[in-house]
Amino acid sequence: MPGTAPVNGDWARRKRNVVELYQRSSYAIGLELARSGGSLEEKLGVDTSDYAAHGGSFPLMLKGSGCVGAITVSGLPQRDDHALIVAVLAELLAHDAAALALDG
Repeated sequence: MPGTAPVNGDWARRKRNVVELYQRSSYAIGLELARSGGSLEEKLGVDTSDYAAHGGSFPLMLKGSGCVGAITVSGLPQRDDHALIVAVLAELLAHDAAALALDG
């Protein structure tokens, strides 16, 4: 897509790996680490060449099955990547995107 670079594919892979590990959004994990002052390397010993706790990846959860995959984007600032996924999933699931959007 215009404005993206090959590195965005690697960012997407690394963010998806965080979601598969935690089964939570990569943005939530990144915010928790920032609040605690830790890093993925310190907490789990994982290599940042394979994991990125930055916004842009969400777990796809099925009731009764758990996490079956992830939806991931890369190329915008991390909060915007996160917001894009929220908007797309809200539209797909017929939910009010404004009610699900991050505050401020």
